[in-house]
Amino acid sequence: MTGLADTDAFPLTAIPAPLQDVHREEGARMAETPWGTVPRHYGDTTAEYRAATGEAALVDRSNRVLVRLEGRAPGRMLTGVVSGRMPPAPTPGDDGVGRGRAFYSTILTPKGRIVTDLRLFRLEGGDEGAHLLDVPAAGWEPLQEHFQRYLPPRFARVVEPSPATGMITVVGSAAAHLLAGAFPEFSGLVGELEALEEGEERVLSPGGLASRGGSGAPDDGMSLGAIHIVRSGEVQPLALDVVGPADALADIWRRLRERGVPPAGHAVWETLRIEHGRPAFGVELLPETLLPEAGVVARAVDQTKGCYTGQEVIVRIRDRGKVNRHLRGFLLGDAPAPAAGTPLFIEGRSRDAGEIRSAVESPRFGQGIALGYLRREAEPPGTARLGAPDGPEIAVRALSDDGWILAEDDPDHHD
Repeated sequence: MTGLADTDAFPLTAIPAPLQDVHREEGARMAETPWGTVPRHYGDTTAEYRAATGEAALVDRSNRVLVRLEGRAPGRMLTGVVSGRMPPAPTPGDDGVGRGRAFYSTILTPKGRIVTDLRLFRLEGGDEGAHLLDVPAAGWEPLQEHFQRYLPPRFARVVEPSPATGMITVVGSAAAHLLAGAFPEFSGLVGELEALEEGEERVLSPGGLASRGGSGAPDDGMSLGAIHIVRSGEVQPLALDVVGPADALADIWRRLRERGVPPAGHAVWETLRIEHGRPAFGVELLPETLLPEAGVVARAVDQTKGCYTGQEVIVRIRDRGKVNRHLRGFLLGDAPAPAAGTPLFIEGRSRDAGEIRSAVESPRFGQGIALGYLRREAEPPGTARLGAPDGPEIAVRALSDDGWILAEDDPDHHD
């Protein structure tokens, strides 16, 4: 992967500097990536995983790029570019908390190939109302190139939010209670936060956050911009993404750490993602991938909207065609964790029938698991061979938006 561009027209939102300072204080083991340095772990991944699947853990999400789209008609321009639904502007409530929804979507080439996936937030109402784009860092460079071709700058332009915007996630069963403790204004909304569906958000307006002492006076570090709390669907435990100004996120992180919430690194988040069976751009979602192959059409495509780039291919496959491969889950048993690109073989076919895209040792499943693509004739539940026609036999399972579709005798099976 090439380095991410940083141009005047499409500036790259850097990893928030205050969070970098926080991670150094925590003694994080940092990992270099094409988009910057991220915390891989904090010294004990077993404890981090246990916290994330228990009461709560804090995850830095600086592998995301958050940029603002504004102009004369940003929503109208986006409608013809993205495959999914357009989000409404948050509706203010009598309690001072806005209620809205962010939508998962993709941007496609005219041939239906993925430029990137992303999540769309509507920040303001009206034709000129700004949008916030939550983009995987791996998709930022191709998105810039696509926008330069398909987004008229007279009507919509990407600008870096001021102040810089970032995201952290509180994951775990007690996430809502802990956030309510950090925000006194949310004290009556614990049940509402726990019941959020994927993409639903609650918004605190600028200046609407109480001070650390709970006096109700605005805190200068927290009044730089709105705070969005949105339910993530990337992992199975309750996960609440907190999107807002970098300085505010650093303060929220410290508040929650003071309440005993431990941090968890990207290694744990990746394990949780694969355990939930969700594809990620740059890993399972690649430029050659078609949406029906990855099983994301239900989430990423609005079948009722007007024309958008790549729509013809999606509709043609939906109405008259089939794809040759599908994203599947694999239970590896005692087989060692394979590298991305490891070929898969099925009975009756001498050539490879697919490949592994990601793999982890899963505490939840009690064995190695993987995500990858396999030809359509290998219907799950079934088996495949890993690495060679006579390689280790592994189990093939279907995936859904709700997770793995397991057989009755599989580990972690639930009726």
